[in-house]
Amino acid sequence: MDPGAGAFSEEQFREACAELQRPALSGAAWELLVETQGISVYRLLDQQTGLYAYKVFGVLEDCLPDLLADVYMDLAYRKQWDQYVKELYEKECSGETVVYWQVKYPFPMSNRDYVYVRQRQELDFEGQKVHVILAQSTSEPQFPEKSGVIRVKHYKQRLAIQSDGKRGSKVFMYYFDNPGGQIPSWVINWAAKRELKETPPPPPKGPQKQKQLDLDTC
Repeated sequence: MDPGAGAFSEEQFREACAELQRPALSGAAWELLVETQGISVYRLLDQQTGLYAYKVFGVLEDCLPDLLADVYMDLAYRKQWDQYVKELYEKECSGETVVYWQVKYPFPMSNRDYVYVRQRQELDFEGQKVHVILAQSTSEPQFPEKSGVIRVKHYKQRLAIQSDGKRGSKVFMYYFDNPGGQIPSWVINWAAKRELKETPPPPPKGPQKQKQLDLDTC
């Protein structure tokens, strides 16, 4: 594993928690991409890659924080509802839980796969529980690259969730990945919007409902 790739500092968890309380959009050219159903999506152009990083802020109504965090971490459940999952599982490597995820891309593009570590912590903010989940790409010899599949080597995601004081969840998410290869911009936009717009539906017995961002006009 790359040195430090699987280790998230306490400061990184606190930073995600802090941004949930106060969005950090100043000092950089973050632009509002879409605002709908109480959710705001911002993007920032990465000058080095020409790709965008995204930040999402808002409230998911009728979706309790504990359940939302549990469902987000549930890989087996994601395979049930996400039609673009080709392969998804986790494995213990060097004391870290490493996730392998292969994503179906539109024909004639090659599928992409991710190898990443993620960690979850529960923080306290002024007496409120905040779920923070961090994820980023890593390199492990147990996950060699596959023929015909392009490895995504630069992926990072931060998620913070707390109660909105009712029956919903206040949410912050940061997302960036570089899918690699010479692919059309519309495919990159499709991949980014697919990840941002799809919130997992609740388990059948849960009272929560799926909420989907309308990003089709982006």
